[in-house]
This record gives sequence, structure tokens and C-alpha cells, in this order.
Amino acid sequence: MKKFYIITNRAKDPELTVRTSIVQYLEANGATCAVRRSEEPVDERHRNTNPAEIPEGTDCIIVLGGDGTLMRAADDVQGLNIPLLGINLGTLGYLAEIDRSSIFPALDCLLQDKYKIEHRMMLHGTVYSEEKVIRGGIALNDIVISSAGAPHVMAIYNYVNGKYLNYYRGDGVIVSTPTGSTGYSLSAGGPLISPDSELFLITPLAAHTLNTRSIILPADSEITVRIGAGRDDTVEHAMAYFDGDTRAPMHTGDRVVIKRSENDTLIVRIHDDSFLGTLRRKMNEV
Repeated sequence: MKKFYIITNRAKDPELTVRTSIVQYLEANGATCAVRRSEEPVDERHRNTNPAEIPEGTDCIIVLGGDGTLMRAADDVQGLNIPLLGINLGTLGYLAEIDRSSIFPALDCLLQDKYKIEHRMMLHGTVYSEEKVIRGGIALNDIVISSAGAPHVMAIYNYVNGKYLNYYRGDGVIVSTPTGSTGYSLSAGGPLISPDSELFLITPLAAHTLNTRSIILPADSEITVRIGAGRDDTVEHAMAYFDGDTRAPMHTGDRVVIKRSENDTLIVRIHDDSFLGTLRRKMNEV
């Protein structure tokens, strides 16, 4: 790799000292490195990165921040087929595997083409009110449907490929990718899944029943989550969250239809850890 672009979370690198050191190192070793020129959102669709600024022929996008920054970058650059390397400047990171102490050895691996690229499936969700599209978006980790405002018990109806699956009352539901199984779904009691798998994971949020568990479905499934009526048949107010960032309001009768995205996220891997090795290492950091 010889041509790089850097996306920086200014909250994690406020003085841009990490970004500057990376640019200087790469250029000193014969590479070119462009950076995002403005921190202002481009539009509602691209709030964190302007894909038009990314030079043609870029080999790798280096993302400085953490897992959240990397997920937002994956959304912004979807379809460009440029691999992302996450450098973790925060605390716990599963996607951003490189920490501050291993930045320059990792850059050496990129310059010497000593890496591998993993394909991570993403979700595409479309929120409907009757037949009107309210919002669409993608997610690398998950799409979460929960109450708008203060958490409270909701009525949730789930369908797979147009057929009724189940109903429960709870705080909401998480539909995640294998990558997202180490995120919110894990906190809600969902299983851990190897990120190279291709499947959907449905995990209820605090369901008020004893027989509701996570459900694993094939990646070619179409999942529909419909919002039921509120207490005493009032209008329920809910929200669909795409990777915890993009959101769309929902009400009683609205639904979100979730499929596999046409695009995968390409993740650069430097370490040759297995999923279990990475998991063991990250769990020991907590």
C-alpha cells in the first residue's frame, strides 16, 4: 500500500498530534497521505466524511478514534471498496484493532503489504409508515428499534420473509450482524458470533417473557419489525437507530424492513489473531 487517506475523530485526537505523526511517517517512507479537510458535515447522508475528497486510487483509509468512528466511516464510504484500518484511541475496541503503542509497526505492515483484508457483511434497513419510505440506511453493527424518549415496554411484532415469527413486549429489539454480536447485542445477553460468518442475529431488549431468546437467521433473510400499539391502545412512539448514530422516528403500525446490504465493509487486519484470540485479549482489557 502506498496511497492513504485519514479520517480523524477530533474528540480523540484534539490537537491532531496522532494524525500528524502518521502523515509524517508515511510520507517519510515514500507513501502519499491525504486527510479530511473540513470537520463540517457534508450533508445529512455524509455527516462524518466527504467521500468526494478521497483521492482516486486510495489503497487504504486509516480511521483514528474507535469502533464508533470506524462504523460511521464505513457508512460514509460504502460502495467505494476501499479497506479501512481502525486505530483505537479510546478504550475497548473490537473493530479498531491497532492501539497507540502499535501504530508505527502497523504502518510498516501496510507499507510492506503484510496484512489481510476481511469482508464484513452490513445491514440495510428501510423504515416505512404505511407504504411511505421514512428513511433508509446501512449498519455495520446493528439496527436497534426501541422506545423514543424514556425507556418503556413496547409491543414488538417480528416477521421473516413476510411470515410471522413472534411477538413480545419489551424495551425493543436488536438486529445485528456477526460483527455487531460483540456490541449492544452482547450487553443484552446475545451470543458471540465469529465476524466472518454471514447471518442475522435478532436479540430482544429486556423482553417481558421467559421464553424469548436470540434467534439466528440466514443472511438472505428479510426481517421486518413492526411497532404495536402503546399502553391502553395509545399511539406508540419509537425510534430506529442505525449503528447508534443515524435514527428514524417510528409510531404504531410503522415497520422497518432489514436485509443484507449489497456492500460489505473491508477491514484491514494486521494481527493474525483468531476471533477467539482477539476476544480473549479484549475481554482481559476490560
